[in-house]
Amino acid sequence: MTAAPAAEREVAAKTTSGRPSVRAIAARLLLRRQAGLIAAIIVTMVVFTVANDFFLSTGNLLLLLRSMSTFAIVAFGETLVLVSGEIDLSVGGSYGLGAMVMGLTWLHGVPFVLAVALGLGSGLVVGVFNAFVTTIVRVPSFITTLGSLSLIQGVTFLISNSQSINPGTSLDGFGVFNALGASTLPFDIPIQIAWLVGAALVMGVLLHRTLFGFRIAAIGGNPSAAAVVKLPVKRYKFWVFAIAGLCAALAGILDFSFIGSTTPTAGASLTFPVFAAVIIGGASLNGGRGTILGTVIGAFFLSLMSNGLSLLGVGTFAQLIFVGIVTIGAVAVDRWTSSRASERSSVQM
Repeated sequence: MTAAPAAEREVAAKTTSGRPSVRAIAARLLLRRQAGLIAAIIVTMVVFTVANDFFLSTGNLLLLLRSMSTFAIVAFGETLVLVSGEIDLSVGGSYGLGAMVMGLTWLHGVPFVLAVALGLGSGLVVGVFNAFVTTIVRVPSFITTLGSLSLIQGVTFLISNSQSINPGTSLDGFGVFNALGASTLPFDIPIQIAWLVGAALVMGVLLHRTLFGFRIAAIGGNPSAAAVVKLPVKRYKFWVFAIAGLCAALAGILDFSFIGSTTPTAGASLTFPVFAAVIIGGASLNGGRGTILGTVIGAFFLSLMSNGLSLLGVGTFAQLIFVGIVTIGAVAVDRWTSSRASERSSVQM
């Protein structure tokens, strides 16, 4: 029982000659990347502060953090999927479906707690479906999740009859519902920031402090080595897709609580920014690399730019252009760091 984990660690951490592996070199490059991103955030904050005094006000900073909270929670699940070597483009659909299932069942008499469980369960079902098609049917995850995104959105429109839902205050459990995403903590801190911190801690421990996290990184970073040490690859990929769906559904329910209503199109524009945040934060499209802290930084950077540009009166279209440019740049940097890691490893070997 101890031989396999030891072998995994040896494969992931070192080459047979005792020199740093591709993963170790890539980790050092990732740290440099995150340091550069933090520097960019500092410079950007200085620029926005000079341009608009309101930017650094307590109210605006709390607004910024609240706006990134549920967005980042979705990105945590996407981080696990990318680290495992797959991709999930359906998280926006799971976000909207989770809120709609929870809302509709609650409105039709299902007890509030059970309705929330059903909403979260819908995200799990989507994740398991994606994992089944990807690992058992062997359809690439890009195609699987792109198709399931359309499928989920169609189901959401079908069950909602293309109508938005607005639960009334007379519904049983409305107080708890309102408290989930619309209440505030002391010092007027939005409750969603607490959800963000809690989710980041849980997912950080899961990815960076458990055998589960180590193994999905090993699976994504070196599938051949994972096969040699006989890791249960399919089981782990089922888990990461399920967690991604659960995170998306949770975020959808929290935003449903905050806004007070949900629509069939909720989450339709969420997938790309989530993917961008994870890549900007240092996750690799090749798998095996990514951190929860990096994802938080990436999500903060995107929210920072959106907030600051809005204060400067820059339109939504220009903000979309910015997100597209930054994402392409982040992917280019990812490819460059991956190739640099491979070159250094080859030279040392």
